[in-house]
Amino acid sequence: MSNTIIIHSLDHATAALAAAEQTDRQVTLLSAPGAAAYVGATVFRDMIAAAAARHPQARHQAVLDCGDDPGLAMGALRHGITGVRISNGKVIRDKLADIAAQRGAFVYEDSGETIDLLGMTDPLAACRAWLADAPDDKGDE
Repeated sequence: MSNTIIIHSLDHATAALAAAEQTDRQVTLLSAPGAAAYVGATVFRDMIAAAAARHPQARHQAVLDCGDDPGLAMGALRHGITGVRISNGKVIRDKLADIAAQRGAFVYEDSGETIDLLGMTDPLAACRAWLADAPDDKGDE
């Protein structure tokens, strides 16, 4: 799935899902780099759940960036995170992907353009404009 939006807060997640719902686009909500270390898996999980509850028609997946720490990625999976990102190279990523798949989860690999909402004064407008220019993704899952 493309249409990756880097989020830093509940407001960002809510804006991204509102824009996804309004434009009928599927999005990937990606945490900031290394966010698992300072936000934590449960806070990220609950933030995504709260935003999704406000925009139940938004098609999305969420990914918690675990930096280069496979322990954080394993902890995230144990806490119900279904998408993790790790920057430790192919061998560790492949092992983690196997474990994630057994839990119904996945390891995210970069798939193109992103928009980072850090510092955006109007994240909803930024997401809407960005998604309006994105290629059609209705068949992607």
